[in-house]
Amino acid sequence: MTENSPFAFVLMPFDHSFDDIYKFGIKAPAEEAGILAQRVDEQLYKEGMLDRIYNQIELADMVIADMTGRNPNVFYEVGYAHAKNKLCVLLTSDSDDIPFDLKHRRHIVYRGSIAELKSQIVQELEWAKKEIDNIKGKNIQVTLKRCTGILKKSKYSATGVVDFEIDLNNHSSEVSSEIEMAYFYSTKAWQLDINGKGCPSSASDIPGYETRHFLEAPARRLRPGGWAQLRFRATKTLATTFDGDELKDEYPITGRANVRLVTSDGNADYEVNVDAVAEEFPF
Repeated sequence: MTENSPFAFVLMPFDHSFDDIYKFGIKAPAEEAGILAQRVDEQLYKEGMLDRIYNQIELADMVIADMTGRNPNVFYEVGYAHAKNKLCVLLTSDSDDIPFDLKHRRHIVYRGSIAELKSQIVQELEWAKKEIDNIKGKNIQVTLKRCTGILKKSKYSATGVVDFEIDLNNHSSEVSSEIEMAYFYSTKAWQLDINGKGCPSSASDIPGYETRHFLEAPARRLRPGGWAQLRFRATKTLATTFDGDELKDEYPITGRANVRLVTSDGNADYEVNVDAVAEEFPF
C-alpha cells in the first residue's frame, strides 16, 4: 500500500458480529486490489467521532457501507456520502435492508456468507478503482443537479417525462480539454429533446445501455472555476391499455445512465444515478 493508493472508508454498525465480515470480506480483498480500507475505530484522532466520520467521508475516494440491520447511523452517513457525490458500494446480508430508493444503486447481497461477499466485492472494487482513476484524470466534474418527473396520462397510455440538468464544473487550475460533443446513454425507448427539438440517437456502444443520444456541447472549453450545463428532456411511454396495463397515478423512474464527453484528449465517461417519480400534477 502506498500514499497514492485509493482510500475506501468503511461504514458499518459498531458490533463485534461484523468484525469478520470487515476483516475478511472487505479489508482483505481491498488490500489485494491495492485499496486502503479503514473503519473509524482503526484510526487515531482528536476530534469527536461524528466529526471524524464526516471528515473521512469527504477525504475518501470511495465509501463501502454495510446496510445490514438498517442501522440508522449507517443510513445517515450513506446519505451524507451520496450528498458529497462519493462513489458508494452498498452491502447487505438481506436484500430487504436496502431501501427501495437505493436499490438502483450499486449493491451486493452476500446472504451472511463472507466467501460470497469476497467474491462479489472484488468486481466492485475493480470498477471503483477504474472510476477513481478516471475521475482523478479528468478536469471536468459532471454532476446530476436536477432530475424531476411528470406523468402525462390519456385514456389509453401513461407517458413519463423527465427533465434533466447536469452540471459541468472545472475545479482544476487549468483550462479544460476541448469538448467536441456529448452523449447520454440510457435504456431503450427513451426519446430526448432540447427545447422541443429531438436529439438524434443510435444503438449504444457501451455494454449495459441500449441507446446513445447525441447532445450538443454546452461550451467548447471550461476555464478554471468555469461552469456549464446540459439541459434536456427525456420521454418514454410507461404503460398502455393496449398492452393490458393498468394505468397508475405515478411511476418511479430509477436506474443508472451515462454521460460521455468527447474531448480533444479522448472520451470521458461519467455514471449518473437517476432517481425520479413521474406523477400527475394535482391541478
